[in-house]
Amino acid sequence: MGQLFHEARKRLRQAAKFLDLDPDVLEKLKYPKETLAASLLVRMDDGSRRSFKAWRCRYDDTRGPTKGGIRYHPAVCLDEVMALAFWMTFKCAVVNLPYGGAKGGVAVDTNQLSKSELERLSRAYVRAFANFIGPDRDIPAPDMYTNAMTMGWMADEFSTIVGQPSPAVITGKPLQLGGSLGRDDATGRGGYYVLRHLERDLRLSPDKSRVIVQGFGNVGYHGARMLHADGYRIVGLSDSQSALYAADGLDPIAVMEHKKRTGSIRGAMGHGRAQELTNKALLEQECDILIPAAMENQIDAQNAQNIQARVILELANGPITPGGDQVLNHRGVTVIPDILANAGGVTVSYFEWVQNKAGYYWPLTDIHSRLKQGMEPEARRVWDIRLEKEIDMRTAAYVHALDRIAAAVTAHGGKAYFCS
Repeated sequence: MGQLFHEARKRLRQAAKFLDLDPDVLEKLKYPKETLAASLLVRMDDGSRRSFKAWRCRYDDTRGPTKGGIRYHPAVCLDEVMALAFWMTFKCAVVNLPYGGAKGGVAVDTNQLSKSELERLSRAYVRAFANFIGPDRDIPAPDMYTNAMTMGWMADEFSTIVGQPSPAVITGKPLQLGGSLGRDDATGRGGYYVLRHLERDLRLSPDKSRVIVQGFGNVGYHGARMLHADGYRIVGLSDSQSALYAADGLDPIAVMEHKKRTGSIRGAMGHGRAQELTNKALLEQECDILIPAAMENQIDAQNAQNIQARVILELANGPITPGGDQVLNHRGVTVIPDILANAGGVTVSYFEWVQNKAGYYWPLTDIHSRLKQGMEPEARRVWDIRLEKEIDMRTAAYVHALDRIAAAVTAHGGKAYFCS
């Protein structure tokens, strides 16, 4: 068992202390239901063949078919895939989606592949896992370094294998291939809805609050864009190459236009002078709200001592280690956890799946309205659990999710039922 998965399971054990659980529940959630590893043999443009390690993990399907993205990254490994599938299980439960959690990944640097090689790799993934996924079994989606086109290739390959159109097998597809409106900004928008809903409880106000976003990809950009439009001052942004800090504020739309022109945010200007920093240094700058929207384990027990934000909104998966959590909780920093804050993405993925199943597609206003109506009550319930049990928000979110999963597990009969 790897370190990341081991750390992820600590969240489960912590939440279990606050619930009267049937022993069957923790036993069922101890390990993934099933995990498959494969080697994808791909013909390269120069005529050679290369093999790529690939995985898919279905963690738990008690509440419905499993759901989770497919990540392309050189550092992807089984430990990471299992941890992400675990998080997805709780993320789906905390926002009450009829799903379990899953995740997939390929150990690959997409920058070293041509577009044709990337397509062959994506189709090879589906061929390897065709019996593992399915519209009523396991529904993949985009993740790091995969996108709508990748999902379109995958859905097409699966449809070819089963001999009929099967758009509901994959979410995050292009609109023209059965994708949903609102999917592009769903993760950032969901976090935005949660933050705005809890604004008064967190003692935040748009005209006085400063925001730093670490990770200026799709998720970070849309989160920053919406907060900026509401009057929040975006004082820090970063991508994989550089970080900017400007006390007078940055316009995320202008910075993104600069990034599209030059390939990086380096050199983009703020309303005043923008200071260039490292990603690590940006996390420790003065602000009211810090939004990690990049990779896992960005804040640990060491640098958590230097975080100056009062509120952290986790739009990335697992950006804070358990050690970092302990330090932040001790210092009184409120962390809105990933399984709540970034659940907008999987929620709109669910909407896409429902639309694919029905063959009827909703207007964008309906998507936004349904997302808001889905996120806000769950954010409120997590906040209330936090107050009732006098615990941090992450533990409260896990308590909320675990309570739902436990009810589904014991609906089949638990130890108490069979021993009565």
